[in-house]
Amino acid sequence: MSITENTEKTVAAAPAPQASPRPKRSRKRPSVRTVLLFILPPLVVLVLAIALWQMAISVFGVPTFLVPSPSDVLAAIGSSASALVEPTLVTMQEAYSGFAIAAVIGFAVAFVMARWTVAERGLYPYMVLLQTIPIIAIAPILVVWLGPGAATNTVVAAMIAVFPVTANTLTGLKSTDRNLVQLFAMAGATRRYEMVVLRVPYALPYVLTGLRIAAGSSVIGAIVGEFVAGIGGGQGGLGYVITSTAQQLLMARLFLAVVAASCVSLLLFGIVRAVEVLTLRRWHESAMATDD
Repeated sequence: MSITENTEKTVAAAPAPQASPRPKRSRKRPSVRTVLLFILPPLVVLVLAIALWQMAISVFGVPTFLVPSPSDVLAAIGSSASALVEPTLVTMQEAYSGFAIAAVIGFAVAFVMARWTVAERGLYPYMVLLQTIPIIAIAPILVVWLGPGAATNTVVAAMIAVFPVTANTLTGLKSTDRNLVQLFAMAGATRRYEMVVLRVPYALPYVLTGLRIAAGSSVIGAIVGEFVAGIGGGQGGLGYVITSTAQQLLMARLFLAVVAASCVSLLLFGIVRAVEVLTLRRWHESAMATDD
């Protein structure tokens, strides 16, 4: 018996190595320390900012009609909070409707441009042009076409928010791993199947990033529209409140309206962020929990 035959028998008799079982990840609930590290830093910054604000008002003696103190703003909550509820709801409706329209149109246009190069060459310059046009200049035209009120403000919000969604979605659809694209081509997948099954999930982090940017832009667009389009039908949003209170030098109420507008934007941003965490936390590094 030769050495080669003995080696073959030994290898054949040896048991096949078994793969070690993958360790199961235990789902740990966030600890108190993690929650505190998430909440405390912005809370500390807010408290310090308010303290410095109050100190500057007291030391330099700034008059109330220029900059109200935090105590003046808190005092205005009792007298003005109820009057700000309806304007806040109006702005919320306009901004969120504009955001939804921008999300649908932005994704659809980006999908078409990623699918056909000719469409990208024809449409993308006009998307950039739409972003560069001063919205304050085109808003009066929309007032003439649509009339003052919520319809014009919603369109303005959508116009400002659509470009971030389109640009980020297009970048994500075109950033798919080339090796995976070639693998789908070798398997005989059609372009439509490749786009839906491969490119769209791969672009999801980019899409959600564009939606996060659009969340703030839509609120800005709604308020800018209210500056120009007026109240329309007797329903004025926060933009109308900001304009009227600034003319009357009601600075405490003006600051309160600005805070309400920020809350509208933060709420929409938080919703998009929650969707991002829920959809990406299992597979994308940007949303996975870290050990810090």
